[in-house]
Amino acid sequence: MKIAILSIGDEVIFGEIVDTNAAHISSRLYDVGLKVQRQLSVGDSDLDIIEAIESLAGHADFVIATGGLGPTVDDITARAAAKAAGRRLVLNDEALAHLHGFYKKAGRDLLPASEKQCLLPAKTHLIPNPSGTASGFVLAIKGTSFFFLPGVPVEMKRMLEETVIPAIMAQNRQLQLVRTRVLKVFGLSEPEIENLLQGVARPDAGLTIAYCVMFPEVQVKLRAEGKDEAVLAKLLAEGAASAAGKLGDYLYGEGDDTIDSVVARLFADKGVTLSLAESCTGGLVAKRITDLAGSSAYFMEGAVTYSNAAKTRVLAVPAALLEEQGAVSSAVAISMAKGIRRLSGSDIALSVTGIAGPEGGTADKPVGTVFLALAGRSDSMSKRYNFFGDRERIRTITSFTAIDWLRRYLLTLP
Repeated sequence: MKIAILSIGDEVIFGEIVDTNAAHISSRLYDVGLKVQRQLSVGDSDLDIIEAIESLAGHADFVIATGGLGPTVDDITARAAAKAAGRRLVLNDEALAHLHGFYKKAGRDLLPASEKQCLLPAKTHLIPNPSGTASGFVLAIKGTSFFFLPGVPVEMKRMLEETVIPAIMAQNRQLQLVRTRVLKVFGLSEPEIENLLQGVARPDAGLTIAYCVMFPEVQVKLRAEGKDEAVLAKLLAEGAASAAGKLGDYLYGEGDDTIDSVVARLFADKGVTLSLAESCTGGLVAKRITDLAGSSAYFMEGAVTYSNAAKTRVLAVPAALLEEQGAVSSAVAISMAKGIRRLSGSDIALSVTGIAGPEGGTADKPVGTVFLALAGRSDSMSKRYNFFGDRERIRTITSFTAIDWLRRYLLTLP
């Protein structure tokens, strides 16, 4: 079964937005055992859209197209699709009824110009849009079924789940099943992970491994293909267990886990409290902690002590220490952690100080130099890191590393 994705919109081909729709569609189809063979993007041009449709018609079984179904002048997908199919563009009564009903329910007045999105190819089947105004539609062209969906992600996703995937699955005659397990790894590069996982893949049995870098982590995707659901489940379980043994504590989670959600569960399980002192991350670590519901049970407080004066005034870091060692140093990081733990009364405290750039680096401490420190009730530790990249990248990997420090520390607690 051949499936293609057609993304329509100037904002996509001009790079103004990232085409997350295509990525989501591919991922969801793969979840149900279907593979996308081709992805194509075109702008808001009649000729380009028609040419794209004609290039896909007859060569794919299904095409999922997104974008260009709205009420504005640049929304021309329906018109181009009608021309490609050799059909008239007509006012669709069902789509019009949906549009009026949507506005009535929202308590808003309908502008006449909005009815443009109800001009659809004649004799088409509608795809309901419970979340928006523009109805989708299905066209058969040269034996290929084209599903046209709005480009608004929340609308597209629901229509994909409720209508498109069920329609494709109903016609799916392939017996091959595809199942996936995703392992989340942090602290190792892609080549290092691949080297560790030698022998885990079993291509002859239908088990393969793919790697996806989602900075700053790496996702290890175990994929099993075959005809028997139980056999695939066993393959994946054995592969995941083998991979976990080789990855050790660099493996932090699986599936929908994030490093933040894993740490949140550990805090809840261990029953300890946390405080933070941040400098170069500007509160990013605290944001990650507090983004998750329930963090108030263990997160006591955080301080963004950006200046040396703030480090001394709030955290009682000795001015002499700052003068002698510099704000970006192991000694100051430990003093910051001890200071916020003492101030808050938390069980553990973590601090971050560093140079995120693009300026401020020296030969001894270049941009990307970061010190983390963790203070418990009876011990403390610190480590220097040398990260690379622009300011955003350095701050991101620093915050991720800080959360991973908490994960590793909490795993040592009874």
